[in-house]
Amino acid sequence: MTHESLSELPLEDRIALAQQGDQMVQDHLLKSYQPFIAKCVSEVCKRYIDPKRDDEFSIGLSAFNEAILAYSPDRGSSFLSFAKLVIKRKVIDYIRFIQKGPSTTSFDEMYDAEQMENPIEIVAVNKAYELEQDAWYRKVEILEFKEKLREYKLTLTELTVVSPKHRDARDSAVRTARTLFADPVLRTYVRDKKKLPMKELVKRVDVSKKTLERNRKFIIAIFIVLSEDFVYLKDYLKGVGQ
Repeated sequence: MTHESLSELPLEDRIALAQQGDQMVQDHLLKSYQPFIAKCVSEVCKRYIDPKRDDEFSIGLSAFNEAILAYSPDRGSSFLSFAKLVIKRKVIDYIRFIQKGPSTTSFDEMYDAEQMENPIEIVAVNKAYELEQDAWYRKVEILEFKEKLREYKLTLTELTVVSPKHRDARDSAVRTARTLFADPVLRTYVRDKKKLPMKELVKRVDVSKKTLERNRKFIIAIFIVLSEDFVYLKDYLKGVGQ
């Protein structure tokens, strides 16, 4: 099985294969979810985590591997929620341990007056660091978004094809998704059934059933974005459909 074909398997199935001793699947998971691991670690450390330089990332990677082997669907939570909890606990334990020793040096302190006297240069370095951080977090969100889409039997490729081409149509679809998300009953229906409550939705929005059917996949995708902690993806929705 290739890495490409592995990516098409539901996450739960890949976890099961890894637990059965499939080393290729386990290695694939550890590599594919490095952005997710980095995000979890950074939430604890309150700073950008570089997988190539920060020891905390290694702790997070090891914790993610532990989560793969220990996870059980019977716990009632998704694997990613479980893994995030394991990672954060391990990193917190690590931080508590190292804080008993010498204090760590902050990023700005790495550049003393002899190395970098120009304030503009310091700003430029920090800006580059922030851009690198943003790139990682965006990658994390796309990765998590793809996993959520799979739960609804959707893919990013599909969305590029079915997304409304005209702005008015997109705005209308986003408004519909916001209506779904704002109503607890409709929200629960979509999450449980993985489909739109067409009969009820037609009563709530000024859109025909035919149009709702045509934009069904796009509406569900926007609903997913609204439902999850997708900071960057939600930025695209600011002022749209409101």
